[in-house]
Amino acid sequence: MEKEELKKIIYELVEKSMGKKKLKQSDILKKVSADHGVDKSEVKAALRELMDAGELIFTYFGGSFVEIPPKE
Repeated sequence: MEKEELKKIIYELVEKSMGKKKLKQSDILKKVSADHGVDKSEVKAALRELMDAGELIFTYFGGSFVEIPPKE
């Protein structure tokens, strides 16, 4: 699977869970690798690129969660 497609899948997963459930990095790794048959290291690399680009951020509320940054 191409990295851009993988990044889109991760972003959509986080977007769908907003307001319902906060996702941890491990939740994303497990879900995407299980649903799409992608190695967890590839998912982690794509997630890191999304973080570096500022499209996703880590938040901390008793644990680290992945979220979309608030719009200003």
